[in-house]
Amino acid sequence: MLTQIYNGHVLTPKGWINDGSVVINNDKIVDINTSCELIPQAKQINAQGKHVVPGGIDLHVHGGGGADFMEGTVEAFKTAVDAHLKHGTTAIFPTLSSSTLPMIEASAEACTELMKDPQTPIMGLHLEGPYFNPRRAGAQIPGSIRMPDPEEYQYLVGAYRCIKRWDSAPELPGAAKLGRFLSHNGVIAAIAHTEAEYEDVRIAYESGYSHATHFYNAMPGFHNVREYKHAGTVEAVYLMENMTVEIIADGIHVPAPIMQLVYRAKGLERTALITDALAVAASDSTQAFDPRVIIEDGVCKLADRSALAGSIATMDRLIRTAVKIAGIPLDDACRMASETPARITGIYDRKGTLQIGKDADIMILDDDINLTNVIAMGKEVPLD
Repeated sequence: MLTQIYNGHVLTPKGWINDGSVVINNDKIVDINTSCELIPQAKQINAQGKHVVPGGIDLHVHGGGGADFMEGTVEAFKTAVDAHLKHGTTAIFPTLSSSTLPMIEASAEACTELMKDPQTPIMGLHLEGPYFNPRRAGAQIPGSIRMPDPEEYQYLVGAYRCIKRWDSAPELPGAAKLGRFLSHNGVIAAIAHTEAEYEDVRIAYESGYSHATHFYNAMPGFHNVREYKHAGTVEAVYLMENMTVEIIADGIHVPAPIMQLVYRAKGLERTALITDALAVAASDSTQAFDPRVIIEDGVCKLADRSALAGSIATMDRLIRTAVKIAGIPLDDACRMASETPARITGIYDRKGTLQIGKDADIMILDDDINLTNVIAMGKEVPLD
């Protein structure tokens, strides 16, 4: 089936195309041009001069539509994925907070089952924990946090090829060994929920840790130890030149000046936008999967207000916030939501940009950065 998006302001790797046309055959992009000529046999979508950009890729998302990936069922996965699809996330890495082994197994089974479908937007499972510093637990479930266990992580990575990323605090005993194992087995090793100082991060980087989870959150920056000044995790990540980062671009977890700083210092090539969304995102629900969590001021918090606890953001909100609040140019914000995460996760050969031969994953945004259309693998998604 042919589909033609025409009269669009189309973002390509070479820049914007005015009066652009994107032609889709089944699930692939087969042409991008400036022709105004309509293809008679194609389904027509008039972009009306709006911005035609790559579909978003969410590296870090816990749930949506009232469902949490920690539920470990195919139904919960489908509900959450579909909820975010309606907001422009056309490729997704379901994320588990620190969990027990049976919970990880159940979610990995559900993820594996859904990934058998070649049309699925699920690209792999992301384990946020459980090997974290309990002093930086944030909203992680304290009882699930533990030290790196080689028997556990070697079993899980060997048994479930859907696991594509694993986060750990790099200062923990055995964390360097974990990083080497993950990177040698094609799993992204990321640092998170940590009190690491410069030397810890340097060793982690050399051990295979290549990414920093929800940058600036649950990690220390510049600080004093008695009378001496120390570089924290934040400064160390900046100094590891090729270490990539992700930021929760809801305008709350990371304020606008810090978003600008990350954008300028790390650059769009090493900065991905993420939602870190909980089950209440893209839903009418006000109850998170974790009963300790409340919704207040447009964000998730622990009920005692000791920490933020994930977001209610969606992909379209990330781009809108980056542009309208942080002042990041639209093309760069879109690339940070699509191209950069595709490169980080090794799916750039088929996702992340509008190019001939790539999957037809597309968002259309109006001038106020509101989402008007989503196409996933060549199919229009009802936004209702």
